[in-house]
Amino acid sequence: MSAPSPSSLSPLPLSPASSLARGTPPGTDSRRPASFMAGRPVRLVLCLAPLLFAGGWAVTNRPTVYEGIRRLVAADPLWLLAGGGFTCLNWVAASCVRQGALPDRVPAGQLLASQFAAGSANHVLPGGLGAHAITVRFLRARGVPLDRATASVGLYSLAKSSAKTAVLIVFLAASPAWRRLGELVPDGRLLVPLAAIAGGALTVVGVLLTVVRPLRRPVTGMLRSALADAREVHTRPCRVAALWGGAVAMPLLQGATLVCVGASLGLQLRWEHVVLAYLAAGTAVGAVPAPGGFAVDTALVWTLVTFGATPAVATATVIGYRVLTDWVPLVPGALTLSALIRAKIL
Repeated sequence: MSAPSPSSLSPLPLSPASSLARGTPPGTDSRRPASFMAGRPVRLVLCLAPLLFAGGWAVTNRPTVYEGIRRLVAADPLWLLAGGGFTCLNWVAASCVRQGALPDRVPAGQLLASQFAAGSANHVLPGGLGAHAITVRFLRARGVPLDRATASVGLYSLAKSSAKTAVLIVFLAASPAWRRLGELVPDGRLLVPLAAIAGGALTVVGVLLTVVRPLRRPVTGMLRSALADAREVHTRPCRVAALWGGAVAMPLLQGATLVCVGASLGLQLRWEHVVLAYLAAGTAVGAVPAPGGFAVDTALVWTLVTFGATPAVATATVIGYRVLTDWVPLVPGALTLSALIRAKIL
């Protein structure tokens, strides 16, 4: 009598005892469930969110968008080339701020490449979270502990916002055009609920940090690490120059890019008014969680019109600025991101 061949044996379900022996409870699947964020539909929706926002705005303002695109096609290429140069310098300034916010020294070329690649991630996540995530991953790959990498992101954000506010104050003090910005300030009836929402959010965060101990421990540890790194960074003159010099240069370079795009389209505004409009719009709605900077673009068009630009030229200027700073580098940035991941730099 011959033994049955292995192919004739049918697979039998695992018994509860065998499941326990393998460390899996009976009746459960041993395979790890797929992450929600790893689903293709979710990634597709996140990537298309900025396009959906922009498409909705374009549909409701079809004549203005058509006239703006027509003007953008006939723009002066030399001014656009100058704007591209200021855009490249902005990545250098961002790299300086990132290095200045960290006591550890990281490779300058790889840091610059990571900041260039991080621009593509900002089209998916709002508020610069994509760039912060890429930076944290880059620093972790360079051996920087997680708490110090996260603390450097906090110091970077603080220096960037503080320097932008200081530059805005300087422009407000030097230019008499600040009076026109009063038309953009909402009335008191709107300021009251906004202040109530902000105060409620801060209160909720404070209560959570006070009551929830598992949440308080990592936050307090990160704050201690951030304070220690900030003290150490400010004892090194080269780090201070890189941190605050780059933070001041970033809004000026971005405003210079907008000035070049406006000059290529015949925007009849003085350069300081254009930079002031950019700083005011970015400071006012920079914290609005809209991917791709859509909220800032809408406020910027409104601010340029308030300063005296025609709606068509203002729209063309903002579209050209966004194309030059975001959409043209999008594909090269994505390719750079893929190359950095393949090279295990990220």
